[in-house]
Formats: sequence, structure tokens, C-alpha cells
Amino acid sequence: MGDEGWKAFSDRVAWDARFHAVCEPAARLDAAELALVNDRNASVLVAVSALMERRSETGEEDSPLSQEVARLDAKLNVLMEIVNRLLLPQSGLPARLPLRFNAFGAVLPWDGLPPVGQAVMLRLHFDACRALPLELPGVRLPGPSDGRGFVGFEGLSEAVRDGIERLVFRQHRRQVAEARAQARPLDNQDPL
Repeated sequence: MGDEGWKAFSDRVAWDARFHAVCEPAARLDAAELALVNDRNASVLVAVSALMERRSETGEEDSPLSQEVARLDAKLNVLMEIVNRLLLPQSGLPARLPLRFNAFGAVLPWDGLPPVGQAVMLRLHFDACRALPLELPGVRLPGPSDGRGFVGFEGLSEAVRDGIERLVFRQHRRQVAEARAQARPLDNQDPL
């Protein structure tokens, strides 16, 4: 999977950010363990996607229903933050690492990574749902040689891969939209 894994990773959009994450040596999972990890990952991806999804904000939708949905959304966000803090306080999270990942692998700093060929488990905590990590079994593979290492994921179900690809694509689309909004000159500026 060496070069093919790196090529599959490199050819796709990836989410590049600082995540609470840890990558540890691990034994390869048997079929039953892998099925459990995939089931948990599918649930985590659904939760994270739902919590991260933002409604399109248009000034035209000021109906009572949209206002009520916005209030419920704000209340849910507060409840999730309370649950996150109770279940996994900030001090219990792994350190933030600069990480780039997609459905095929992750690039992360060499520090603490096991040698090439070693089976690993990458646990990735999203800010939207810190208490539920995405557990990504893989193998440390050759990759970039710039102080970072590559982990190719192994054994992920098609549903989990699809969920990761959708999440990464939505995040990429959101980042592009934010960059365009920041680059766009303000049309409605009041003259001084």
C-alpha cells in the first residue's frame, strides 16, 4: 500500500488544520474489532457533520420559523459544549497537532510517530464533538520528507470513507467560501 496509499491520499481534497489528535502504535484489528470501530466512526461522522453544518445565512429569511430554528440551534450548541466539557475537559484532550487528512490517510508531524511499517491508531477529536474521537486504524507509510509522516488508513468501511470524504469536502467548500468573502471588497461601505 506504500506508494499507492500516498498517491490515493495526494490526489484528493484534504482537511488541513490543527486537531486534538494522537497517533499511537497499535495491533492490527481483527474483523470483529474493525466492524465495531467502523460502526462507532460512522456514528461519530454523523454527529460531527450535524453539529458542524451551518445553515446558509440569508438576510431574507427572517420568518418566525427560521428565528425559532436559530434559537434551538444556539441552545443545542450550548448543551453540546456543556456535555463536551463534562465528558472530556480540555485538559483530557491530546495536544493539538497540525494535521492534514482525508478518507485515505493523514499527514502529521514525525514527533512521536512509530517507524514505517508499524500499525497505528489515529484518534482525532473534532471541536464540535470532542468527547467522541474518530478512530482511524492504519499503517505508518513512507510519505513526505519534510518533518511530517504519513499514515495510510486500513480497514475503513465504504460508509466511513464516504462520510469522511463528505466532511472534508464540506469543510473545504466552507474554507473557500470564507476566503472569497474576505477577499471580496465591501460593496456597501459608507463613505467617510
